[in-house]
Amino acid sequence: MRTFEVDSGKLRPPAPHRDGGAVKYRLDVVAASPADVVCSVGGWLYDRVRAGWDVNVLLPRRCDTRPLRILGMQAVDLDSHIPPASTGCTTRGLAVSAEMFASDVRIRHEVLKALDRWMTEVTLWHDDWPLAVGHRTTTVQHVLSGAARAFKRHALTAAGIADIVSPTETLRSDMKACLPVDSELIPVG
Repeated sequence: MRTFEVDSGKLRPPAPHRDGGAVKYRLDVVAASPADVVCSVGGWLYDRVRAGWDVNVLLPRRCDTRPLRILGMQAVDLDSHIPPASTGCTTRGLAVSAEMFASDVRIRHEVLKALDRWMTEVTLWHDDWPLAVGHRTTTVQHVLSGAARAFKRHALTAAGIADIVSPTETLRSDMKACLPVDSELIPVG
């Protein structure tokens, strides 16, 4: 028997289950450095980890991953694990920095494929996105939890960055309405 969750008058399919009914979502993050991840999207990713997501940060070179581990993420070598948009994972997110999109044709290809995939949420950060991507995404904000702000502060310190932690992080997202989980990202404007 198929069940549906009712939320604000919308019908949506039940969340995917894995291994005995435990819900698990995956978010692959592609960035140039741990410092970029922590500064730009560290609070959002920490809150995703705390919500039960598996967050994997794909980096192009070996580096100190301690700031990412503080936030509950694991680092993976980008060259050995390009995130395929056609993955068998039922619900998945892909987050990419503008620097990595511009510098790696493989990443550009995967982002464009993921934008067409109805069960893959695409989130981007920084500016200067090409029209093919910019027109398909909207500016969004994530309001960091108190815990996210505290852990982000520690991760910034571990990365050697003296910065103030803002209560929000601004990103771009394709805001797919068909995902079985509600996004905590809030459209701006």
